[in-house]
Amino acid sequence: MSNELLSPAEMAEADRLAIAAGPLDGFGLMRRAGEAVAAVVLARYPQASRVHVLCGPGNNGGDGYVVAGILRDSAVDVLLWASGPPRAGSDAALAASRCPVKPRPLAEFVAETGSIVVDALYGAGLSKPLADDAASAVDRATELGLPVIAVDLPSGVSGASGEVLGRAFRAEVTVTFARKKPGHLLLPGRQMCGEIVLADIGIGDGVIAQLEPRTFENTPPLWVGKFPVLAVDTHKYKRGHVGVFSGGPSATGAARLSALAAARSGAGAVTVLSPANAMQVNAAHLTSIMLRKADTVADMHDFIGERRPSAFVLGPGFGVGEKARDFALAVLSAGRHGAAGGIDGLVLDADGITSFREAPELLFEAARLPDAPALVLTPHEGEFARLFPNIAGDKVLSKLDRARAAAERANAVIIYKGADTVIAAPDGRAAINGNGAPWLATAGSGDVLAGIIAGLLAQGMPAFEAACAAVWIHAEAGSHCGPGLIAEDLPSALAPVLRELVDSGIRTAR
Repeated sequence: MSNELLSPAEMAEADRLAIAAGPLDGFGLMRRAGEAVAAVVLARYPQASRVHVLCGPGNNGGDGYVVAGILRDSAVDVLLWASGPPRAGSDAALAASRCPVKPRPLAEFVAETGSIVVDALYGAGLSKPLADDAASAVDRATELGLPVIAVDLPSGVSGASGEVLGRAFRAEVTVTFARKKPGHLLLPGRQMCGEIVLADIGIGDGVIAQLEPRTFENTPPLWVGKFPVLAVDTHKYKRGHVGVFSGGPSATGAARLSALAAARSGAGAVTVLSPANAMQVNAAHLTSIMLRKADTVADMHDFIGERRPSAFVLGPGFGVGEKARDFALAVLSAGRHGAAGGIDGLVLDADGITSFREAPELLFEAARLPDAPALVLTPHEGEFARLFPNIAGDKVLSKLDRARAAAERANAVIIYKGADTVIAAPDGRAAINGNGAPWLATAGSGDVLAGIIAGLLAQGMPAFEAACAAVWIHAEAGSHCGPGLIAEDLPSALAPVLRELVDSGIRTAR
C-alpha cells in the first residue's frame, strides 16, 4: 500500500533500514533521489535559461549536489548556492566532492527572470524557521516569480505538521521519495507543494512495512476492502436501517439531508425521527424516507425494539441542550450490534457535539462502555475547540496530533473537518484527506457527510473505514458538482461516485 504517510523520523528510519538491507548505501539512495529531481527539471523546464540549485548542509543538500552535477553533464547552465559545507564524512560531503559545479555562498544568491530554482536546502525534517540567508533566497525567488522545484518538501514547511516556519518556498513541483509526509497534505503545507511527484529511489514496500505506519493518505485502497458489496440475495434489511433525529418545525431540513445521504450511500431503510410538532413539515418533504415520532428517549427505545436500526445520526438542526445529550447517551447505552436491538454506530454532528461542551466526559464515558456502539464525531474547528479545549489550545500539536489525541480521549473516531480533514481512530490510526473540494464549503454539506457515514456504518463497515470512505466520497461528489454546488445537490451526486468505485474493481479488493 503506497498511501502510507511517513513522519520525518519514520522516513529517516526507512533510509536506515534500506541502507542496512542493501544493495544501495546512503550515497546510492542520494544518487537516486538526485536523478529523480533532475529528470523532472529536464522534462518540464527545457526552456529555462538557467537553473539555480540551492543546497543546505544536510542530506537534502546532498541531493541538490547530485542534481547540479547531472544538469551540468546535460549541458544545462547551472549555478549552485550553498548555505554551508556538508558535515565531513557524510554522504552529502561525498556528493559535494563529486559535483563539478563550484558552490557560491547562499547569502549572495541572485537570479534572473527566465531561470528556475531547485530548492534542496532543508526538506521535510526542518523544525525551526529558516536562517537569514535561506529566508532571503525565498524572498528573491518569490519577488521574481521563479518556478521552484522542491526536493522532498519546500524549505520552510514542516514535514510533520505542514506548518510554515516563518518563510517558505512555494513550489510548482515537489519531488519526494518513497512515501509522502503529513506536511504534503496538511495545510498550509499542501498549498506550498504544488504538484507532488512521488519517486521510487529503492526503498521497498518491505522496508516501509517494518515501520508499521499508522498514518495514511485517505484514498480508496485504505478502505475499499471493507466497503459494502451487495450479495445476490440482498434485501433492504440486510443493508441496514439508519435513524436520523430531526429538529423542530423550523429546523427539519438538515435531518432530511442526512437521511437522504444515508439512503444514497446504501442503507436499505432510513427513518427520520421527528418531534410531534414537526411531523407535518417532515411528511411534506419525504418520499422514500420513513417518518416516525420520537419526542422522548422512550419513543426512541420503542423504535429500536421494533425496527432494529443499525446506526443513528444526531445533531444536524437538532438544537443544543439536554434533549440532545439524553438521546445520544441513550443510543450509546443501547448496546452494540449482536445484542437484542443492538446498534453499530452513532454519528454525532453539529448541535449534538456542542450539546456536550459543558460535560464532555459524560459522552466519553458512555463511549467507553463495554458494549457501546461505535461513536463517530464530526467537528469543524470551532466544535472541536468546544469539546476538546485543552487539545485545541495546545499550539505545539499539529492537526494530526490533535485529532489523534481527541480520538483517544473520546474513544471515538474523530473526523476533524476542514480543507485538510483528518480522520483518527482511538487505536492510533489516522488518515489525512487530500481530495477536498472548495465547493463543499456551503451550508448543509456537513449534514450530508454525517448521513453518508451512518449509511456505511449501517451496512456493517467498521467505523474508521466508514469515516474515511465517507469523507473521500463526499469530496468526490463535491468535485463532480463543481461551482454552483449547494448541499441539496450532494445526495444525487453520490450515485456516480459510488458507480465509479464499483466499476473500478472494488470487488477485486475482496
